[in-house]
Amino acid sequence: MSRRNLRPLFDRVIIKELEPDRVRQSGLLVPPGSREPPPHHGIVLAVGPGLDWWGAAGVKMPVSPGDHIVFPASAGVWVDVDEERLLVLGVTEILGVLENAEDCPVCLGRGGTDGEQCPVCGRVSSR
Repeated sequence: MSRRNLRPLFDRVIIKELEPDRVRQSGLLVPPGSREPPPHHGIVLAVGPGLDWWGAAGVKMPVSPGDHIVFPASAGVWVDVDEERLLVLGVTEILGVLENAEDCPVCLGRGGTDGEQCPVCGRVSSR
């Protein structure tokens, strides 16, 4: 039997959810079943071509395969494809893309003048 791929249509995105990280930076382990929900994040596997009018308006798909994204618990629809659980959601349901501070599109890891804080990554320059 051949493996099947799910191809998103229009402005849909296919996500593979990452296991929730239950260990906080402080070292505190959040036990399963606690009231604090783990962050929902995943990796973009595929993106649709967008909507017909996007090209005329100069709009591009804001995510691409491989992006690490954050999404709300209520987003999208879960689909099982070849025993793999995938999330299909509209691009507008994505809350944001997690990036390394070194890859910041504004300061490109440099920061600004001495003591200035980058509005995107939050890095404070110390030149």
